[in-house]
Amino acid sequence: MQDPAAITQCLQRWRGGDQDAFEELAGLVEGQLRELASSRLRGERQVTLQPTALVNEAMLRLMGGDVDWKDRSHFFAFAALHMRSVLVDQARARRAQRRGGNQLQVTLGDELAATSADLGIIELHEALEQLEAVDADAARVIELSYFGGLKRDEVAEAMGCSVSSVFRALRFGQAWLRQALSE
Repeated sequence: MQDPAAITQCLQRWRGGDQDAFEELAGLVEGQLRELASSRLRGERQVTLQPTALVNEAMLRLMGGDVDWKDRSHFFAFAALHMRSVLVDQARARRAQRRGGNQLQVTLGDELAATSADLGIIELHEALEQLEAVDADAARVIELSYFGGLKRDEVAEAMGCSVSSVFRALRFGQAWLRQALSE
């Protein structure tokens, strides 16, 4: 695990215009982002995207935004959003190419293991959007936990709430998604 303070310092220097800080940041977070991408793509039969490509695409999208980075958790929260976006975009492109066939498949990790089903990334994305309409915090907690790989305390920090609030939102979100995705 890398030093959170070093990542935060790099983010602040990068925000301040230091281009060398981005290179240093990339070196600090690349391994963890690649591990996260690998865990999201592992065992997926129809994935054409490699973990490194997913990380690179997410980093390109992160570079394009004008974000006031607060700390490591904030960075990984945005990385989670961009990885989800990359996966959804690829799934939509594949669906369009094949007229509805062979969607990108995602097996939910430990956070949602109780569903135990392979789901298309588009279905998961749509279910998360529906959950967001019901409980935006629960959707965000699921997204940060699943796509961002953040632990509960990191999610709490990124969202500015307590760990117990994250736990409650995670339990509700898991139950809600389990129900919605089983229909």
